[in-house]
Amino acid sequence: MPARSVRLGVDIGGTFTDVVLEKDGVPFSTKVLTTYAAPENAIIEGMHQVCAEANVAPSKIEQIIHGTTLATNALIERRGAKTAFITTEGFRDVIEMRTESRFEQYDLNLNLPDPLLPRQMRFTVAGRVDANGAVLVNIDRKEVEAVVDQIAKAGFESVAVGLIHSYLKPAHEELVRDVLAEKLPNVAVSISSEVSPQMREYERFNTVVANAYIKPLMASYLGRLEERLKSESVQCRIFLMHSGGGIISLKNAADFPVRLVESGPAGGAVFAAHIAARYGLEKVLSFDMGGTTAKICLIKNQTPKTSRVFEVARTYRFKKGSGMPISIPVIDMVEIGAGGGSLAHVDAMKQIRVGPESAGSEPGPACYGRGGTRPSVTDADLVLGKLDPDNFAGGSIKLHAEQSSYALSAHVADALDMDTIESAFGVAEVVDENMANAARVHAVENGEDLSEYTMIAFGGAAPLHAGRLSEKLGVERLLVPPGAGVGSAIGFLRAPFSFEANRSVYMKLSDFDPERIKELLSNLQAEATAFVRTCDDVSPILSEFKVYMRYTGQGWEIPIEITEAQAMTPDAATFETRFIEDYTKLFGRPVDGMDIEITVWSVNATTPPENVQRIKETKGTALVETHRRRALFDPAAGKYLDAGLVDRSDLTTGAHVQGPAAIVEEETTIIVPASRDAICQPDGCIDLILKGTAK
Repeated sequence: MPARSVRLGVDIGGTFTDVVLEKDGVPFSTKVLTTYAAPENAIIEGMHQVCAEANVAPSKIEQIIHGTTLATNALIERRGAKTAFITTEGFRDVIEMRTESRFEQYDLNLNLPDPLLPRQMRFTVAGRVDANGAVLVNIDRKEVEAVVDQIAKAGFESVAVGLIHSYLKPAHEELVRDVLAEKLPNVAVSISSEVSPQMREYERFNTVVANAYIKPLMASYLGRLEERLKSESVQCRIFLMHSGGGIISLKNAADFPVRLVESGPAGGAVFAAHIAARYGLEKVLSFDMGGTTAKICLIKNQTPKTSRVFEVARTYRFKKGSGMPISIPVIDMVEIGAGGGSLAHVDAMKQIRVGPESAGSEPGPACYGRGGTRPSVTDADLVLGKLDPDNFAGGSIKLHAEQSSYALSAHVADALDMDTIESAFGVAEVVDENMANAARVHAVENGEDLSEYTMIAFGGAAPLHAGRLSEKLGVERLLVPPGAGVGSAIGFLRAPFSFEANRSVYMKLSDFDPERIKELLSNLQAEATAFVRTCDDVSPILSEFKVYMRYTGQGWEIPIEITEAQAMTPDAATFETRFIEDYTKLFGRPVDGMDIEITVWSVNATTPPENVQRIKETKGTALVETHRRRALFDPAAGKYLDAGLVDRSDLTTGAHVQGPAAIVEEETTIIVPASRDAICQPDGCIDLILKGTAK
């Protein structure tokens, strides 16, 4: 990636919009409340703040990289465009029938989530392609025109097209797209063979519907943002972070907005991977907790784990299978409604529940004094002494402890016959245990032992809770990097330009066709490279090859990485060896006597990663005497302890802070439990280790 002297990273979250300006490698950052009606307003406000701090005119910004939760929120809140769906005759109800999987096996009254589009918005056309890509029934253009006329009369703003097996032969979908373009030139169109050319019609149809549903909204927003920045004399190109951990152009983002669904969290994972490389860490648990959600991701060998299917908007206690499946390349992470703004209540069983509902930024937690009356995690943190009411968000937001106490009493303490402090402790413990459980399950699903991992915590709320989370998970080491409060926005500035192209072509190893494979992977490489070249026409481009393989008869595949040489000179024996190696690592043993098949082929084109210098780590060499003190509730002790209070900006390399303590900065606060000590590393990371292990 070409060096840039002035770059801006922007992350729109559910509560705060984080803005980071990097000038000649020096970061300047701020957090401003997200403006829901016009998200670009918060970006402009934050941009002016960091530009003033860095003494840089907005016109000098050379590159803007942006991530947002707008796409995710539109899907969760069902506030996208009026969308129609055109599919193959007989497949109208696929997105409602879902699959045979039940996310709650023994619930006889299970309610499945409603599809994104009701039945009257779904249309069918004749024409059929079989599982090998052969045309069984030709599509009739006149019939397509009749369906488009119905759509025109109903006033739809966007149309999704998903025909059976179109990933093998897209000609029928392309014909439908052409008719729509002729008859409805102002209507947005998405076709599944471009959005997600993969097998499994439920996931593919749901993905193209989601893309069409949010396409007008995102196109409008991105257009407004571009114009607003131009009015501020910002003439540079704007790029978007995508869910797979790379950067794409504004045009590609507008065409494929579904790829932005996890863009903010993806930036956080890239940020954590960058820190892992700096410390040479092979196993990292990335913990990102903001105002609305918490995200947990496993990073091995400085590379975040990826997937090609994930769920958004889970509706049933965050259970797998209860959300909308989106079939796109994505960094694999667990996301739960456990942020600083997550609201607490007491359920019918007299248990404290936290989230997924959030106070957001409007009105925000009760302590913000903006009209919120229900208690949030931030209110509990304030009562427990984790936050300074006069110095929250750099002093830009004054917190009202009395309103937090009132909200906790009214909604939690009174219902459970306990005092306010006990209720605040309960809320904090519940949210910490929710996150710990999510991390444990994610680790077990991936065959990992978290006691071998180092946690890297970032996001406005993560440093407040990471120490306690480490205790619960048995994680011995925790790193809180500089800029942790705006970690995702910094991650955007570390991400490469990249795009992953994939396609389903079914092939058994017994029918291995080297020439066909070489042609397929070469075409995917060219497609992915072309996308990257729309962003960067200077840097060299690397290609990463992956195939998804399984034993014949199995329901799901595992990703197998292959080298470029193996991709360009494919050999069945090599593919089999690589599959057996990875399958055995994952499941303990191979299955003898069964054929192996490949279902999906993938090529990721990316600019080279940023060179990362290993730091020379230090032990605690200078014990910091903390003259300022405040009462801090320690969950392990079950009571308030006298804790030291330290400004992060005052810590130098080797500074050793004994817990319990609070290390404060403008964008967050690091809570050092009584069981831990903190050491300031040469790069500014605060290294929390078990008490007594510093030398």
